[in-house]
Amino acid sequence: MKLTIGGLFFAIQLTLLAQPAPPVISLWPNGAPGFESRKDIPEQAASYWVKNINNPSLTVFLPPKEKANGAAVIICPGGGFRELVFGAEGVEPAKYFNDLGIAAFVLKYRLFRETNSVYTIENPHEDGLRAMRLVRSRAAEWGLDTHRIGMVGYSAGGEVVSLTSFGETAGVTNTADAIDRANARPDFIAEIYPGGAGLPAELPNNAPPAFLLVADDDNHTDTVLKLFELYRAAKIPVEVHVFTKGGHGFNQGQRSKLATIKNWPQRLTDWMGDNNLLDPAVPAKNVK
Repeated sequence: MKLTIGGLFFAIQLTLLAQPAPPVISLWPNGAPGFESRKDIPEQAASYWVKNINNPSLTVFLPPKEKANGAAVIICPGGGFRELVFGAEGVEPAKYFNDLGIAAFVLKYRLFRETNSVYTIENPHEDGLRAMRLVRSRAAEWGLDTHRIGMVGYSAGGEVVSLTSFGETAGVTNTADAIDRANARPDFIAEIYPGGAGLPAELPNNAPPAFLLVADDDNHTDTVLKLFELYRAAKIPVEVHVFTKGGHGFNQGQRSKLATIKNWPQRLTDWMGDNNLLDPAVPAKNVK
């Protein structure tokens, strides 16, 4: 029996529709502390963004079992804390990491610059800490190495990574919540054209190794250079890429005509590979 082009297209569409939606896990089952009454307020979504985040959550993207290597990343999309660029800086990176055998968890964090927001910058900070603790506390369930769980942030999402990584990350000892007892320190971070919130005067001595990337014609370049100097002063491993052109918000680079921007994810792949983050048989102790 021959299948027409139209029939083939229809079959592909049916296959895509049959694929289950990725699981979504609320960071707090009863709602964010102090904001429990807002848990069931619906999100707003359009072509590329999601807004009105009142029940912060993780969307789970697991790699095929035959590819999985035990590493994981929590992905923080950008959007200026007014929205989340959930597709291009959340779902697309998650698929990229899954192709490398890495489990990906896309964080929907609260937005304090959204019109009429009731939140402050401390709330996405809390969401970042809770996301790290949740993934680490459930690592066995997802087959993860608890020493290879990192964070990746784009633009404002990079600020969430900084807020999470450079402050207090030890587990909370005086709580009945097992998740909050887990350590929230990422084992590595990648910040792509990040904003400046969350940068300390100096890095804590346990700051995670970092991969930083930005274009020189972006107004966030100074943030990356400052963070680079903080890492050098602390003598903590860091790799930095500053491209000549690219502007801001180039996501995974696919839509750019610039070869450097279009291929930038390969730089991150190389860094992760060079530092044993992709190899389950080699401890990832000496990230460079």
